[in-house]
Amino acid sequence: MDQQFWDDMYGETEQRFSGLPNDALVTEVTGMTPGQALDLGCGEGADAYWLAERGWQVTAVDISKVAIERASAGHPEISWRHADIAVTPLPSRSFDLVSAHYFPIAHEPGHATVRGLLDSVAPGGTLLFVTHDPTEFPAQEQHSHAQEGHQHQFDPYAYYLPADILGLLDDQWSVQVDERRDRNRPAAGHQIKDLVLRLRRAH
Repeated sequence: MDQQFWDDMYGETEQRFSGLPNDALVTEVTGMTPGQALDLGCGEGADAYWLAERGWQVTAVDISKVAIERASAGHPEISWRHADIAVTPLPSRSFDLVSAHYFPIAHEPGHATVRGLLDSVAPGGTLLFVTHDPTEFPAQEQHSHAQEGHQHQFDPYAYYLPADILGLLDDQWSVQVDERRDRNRPAAGHQIKDLVLRLRRAH
């Protein structure tokens, strides 16, 4: 899932997603005091727009240049970044909210990318990490990658899930939400349940 993969996906249509913010973001962040927010895997920008409209100072990051160009049009109030956080580390202890919805991070020795994700949360800040429930993916689900003319399998267990992140926490962190919940709008395909993890870092 490199930049080319995501550029190709966004390039297939003029608008890939609904334009509405993710359910878990609205549920978990409504009522929080606005501050500095990081939206990872911002895609076409719906979550970033929602946060900015509620007073957050938003930095929105995506590996896809196509997505960033599409999302940033007409929204200079948001700091848009085309970056791969596995290559470009996030700033340390900088964000009051780090939101990562359906943001695939492949398992790696040493867990450097996830540790960097955790480190980016400011003291007193929140990490909201949401994934599709992996049990809803067929065991041999095939995804076409037409540009390369072949099929490849997607294994959700090859990427970090909330349970993996829980295993990396130290005593600075408290778990506020760790649950499986229904999503109001099914994802592309049939997945209708999410795993929602909300963590708070001690001051």
